[in-house]
Amino acid sequence: MQFTVLIPARLASTRLPDKPLADIAGLPMVVRVAQRVLQDPALGSQVRVVVACDSPRILQACAAHGVESILTRTDHASGSDRLAEACELLGLADAQIVVNVQGDEPLIDPELVRAVAALLQQSPDASITTAAHPIDSLEDYLNPNVVKVVLDARSRALYFSRAPIPLSRDQAQTAWWKAGDGDAPAPQGLARPLRHIGIYAYRAGFLRSFPTMPQAPVEVVEALEQLRAMWHGHSIGVHVSLQSPGPGIDTPQDLERVRRLFGH
Repeated sequence: MQFTVLIPARLASTRLPDKPLADIAGLPMVVRVAQRVLQDPALGSQVRVVVACDSPRILQACAAHGVESILTRTDHASGSDRLAEACELLGLADAQIVVNVQGDEPLIDPELVRAVAALLQQSPDASITTAAHPIDSLEDYLNPNVVKVVLDARSRALYFSRAPIPLSRDQAQTAWWKAGDGDAPAPQGLARPLRHIGIYAYRAGFLRSFPTMPQAPVEVVEALEQLRAMWHGHSIGVHVSLQSPGPGIDTPQDLERVRRLFGH
């Protein structure tokens, strides 16, 4: 299986200026992400990792560390738009599998990258594949910044939401946690709700067409771009991992936490 990993990197960030270039133990963050993906020995020469950036400074940082990168426009409304342009610049065939790895996840599990790509290859009916893991705390279940997903019997997404879904009619918000036991394990026989992990695999042809699709009303309400694909009738396959992903970086506090993990 051959596929391309695209890492969108935008220099502007309101919460963490110059985020892709933030130093993590001597390397820019976006370089750390690219190197992390390439750590999976099972990938070998089958994967091409490319940073799709909007600044010559990111381009130069990648070149200095042997990471392939391309310069895209600065006016893209979303990461998906940037990836669509990258597909054009790289001349990827419509059937080529592309995995979108966020540029602020230097601890991404490289096996997860391979898993979502393999799921798309095995799922001709799906336009997108992504990942999820069981939520392990009531706090995350109730947190609107934690995106939840509900699946059908074939592990296709039924819906993504910032709301606590599925919601028990009888037990309300504590459906998966024993009353009074805080974050105790779920009662036997009840599956935990799933947290969406923000990694996606697409075919390049779909990725090219996605920015041309009108926004979906539910996408605007939830502020979740993947709902646009579902609203237009596209199927999303979901790989369920038993482990939660490493922490991403959105704020200076996140950056310091990850730096400590790297011994910085």
